[in-house]
Amino acid sequence: MNAVLTVIPIILIRYGLLSIVNKEALKRAGLFAPVIGREKVAYWVYQISTTFILLYLLLLKIRENSEWFYIGLIIYSLGIILYVVSIINYANPKMSGINLNGLYRVSRNPMYIAYFLSFLGCVFLTQSRILLVLLICFQISAHWIILSEERWCIKKFGEEYLKYMNRVRRYI
Repeated sequence: MNAVLTVIPIILIRYGLLSIVNKEALKRAGLFAPVIGREKVAYWVYQISTTFILLYLLLLKIRENSEWFYIGLIIYSLGIILYVVSIINYANPKMSGINLNGLYRVSRNPMYIAYFLSFLGCVFLTQSRILLVLLICFQISAHWIILSEERWCIKKFGEEYLKYMNRVRRYI
């Protein structure tokens, strides 16, 4: 079975579900906070690693007869479920614009966690070391993107966002 099948739910959730739930949220999801310094490098590493992950999955096969298959399937499924829930929560922020719904009460970045888990599941499903290296690059760069988003949110939302940061962890 071709691993590109793992990409289809991610695309359908990101563009299909989000546009159904809230078209304005779809536009918001495509925006990146302004980046400075090393964050500019991280932004490009993030974009390139994401592209390579998606393209590389076109070339890979899911190894169904592997001992890692079920572990990969569980991790991938958990990532997809978290992605659906986080997209629905993301679609309707408070009037101020800060997301405090659902998973955003537990993590400030549930979508990034969902991406990571989905792609980690793909690593196990395909048993690809190259995919693992791409995922590590993706995750390190995502951390820098998150830092730029936090800086932007502090600037935009001020004290309310600082209080949110003190209450809710960055990841889990």
